[in-house]
Amino acid sequence: MLIRIQPEPFEMSSVLDGFGQGAGAIVTFSGLVRDDTGQMVALELEHYPGMTEKAVTGIASRAAARWNLIDLAVIHRHGRLSVGAPIMAVATAARHRAEAFAAAEYLMDYLKSRAPFWKREIGPNGPGAWVAAKSDDEDALARWD
Repeated sequence: MLIRIQPEPFEMSSVLDGFGQGAGAIVTFSGLVRDDTGQMVALELEHYPGMTEKAVTGIASRAAARWNLIDLAVIHRHGRLSVGAPIMAVATAARHRAEAFAAAEYLMDYLKSRAPFWKREIGPNGPGAWVAAKSDDEDALARWD
């Protein structure tokens, strides 16, 4: 299991080097900073070191156990990220594709809603308000209960 919380960009190819040995399926997801308003220049993410890693490791451990994963990786960035920049990556490896897909979706849903990151949009005139949780993201968690 690989968990990294970092400000630096990452290359998915380096994450997958040697990943998932013995798996029948590997699923990957790369999230990019998107601009839903047409006014965003960047996204600023803050976190508490130690607390964030512990929370993400807990989420990943639950996914690994629930779907009997062979391997998993989660990379999440923090700091100031330009629109279009990679913000996170998830990779899951399992014996069968259904397990790898389900685990990846679970991780993405829980990382979006439960990982302790605070996000603020940066516009052309500087920092805006902190981004509030979205009901759609919270609703997505209901399918995992």
